[in-house]
Amino acid sequence: MIKEDVKKMQGIEDIRKYLSEQFHLSLEQVDSMMPSFVSTLASHMDMLENALAANDLILIGKAGHTIKGAFLNLGLAECAKIAIDIEESSKAGDCNTDYRSKVDSLHRLLEGVLKGN
Repeated sequence: MIKEDVKKMQGIEDIRKYLSEQFHLSLEQVDSMMPSFVSTLASHMDMLENALAANDLILIGKAGHTIKGAFLNLGLAECAKIAIDIEESSKAGDCNTDYRSKVDSLHRLLEGVLKGN
């Protein structure tokens, strides 16, 4: 799993390109917004971690839903797939899903983004 995650790891350049092409923004415009996007992603990941620590499926589902939207807006499709799985599993009351593993995968995929690379 880790090797696959590393291959799919997303970086700032992926997001910059996506936002520029998708929303017809100059790279300068995108660059001015990137600190806010990265900060928001970090905040959403913290919210997901807190929900996981509380072992609260309702909060996990809400956090999964919130971060899914952020991922889709930034073109982070692989991350969005994981967030959708987290959201749907938790809303279904699935206590057998390994949410920790899924959140860890998100951390690996986002490592470059959250570090500003």
